Amino acid sequence: MSTVFAVTTALLSAAALAALVRLLRGPVALDRIVALDMLLTLIVAGTAVGVAARQERSFLPVLLLLAILAFIGSIAAANLIERREGMR
Repeated sequence: MSTVFAVTTALLSAAALAALVRLLRGPVALDRIVALDMLLTLIVAGTAVGVAARQERSFLPVLLLLAILAFIGSIAAANLIERREGMR
C-alpha cells in the first residue's frame, strides 16, 4: 500500500471516529441523522480507497449498493423530520 492510500485511510478513519462521536452524543435527532449519513458516506469512501489500493473491481457493486442505501436513508430521514415538524 502506498503512502497516499495509508494517509487517506487514516484521515477517513479519523473522520469516521468524529462522526461516530457525534452519532452517540448528538443532542437532537437531526444531529444523529446527519452523523449517520456522514458515516455511511465515509464507509463508501473507505471501500473505494480499498478497491483502488487493491486494484480490484469486484467490489464496485458493493460500492453502488452502499451509496444507494445511504441516499435512500437520507431521503427517509428527511421525510421523517419533515413529518415531525409538520405535526407541531
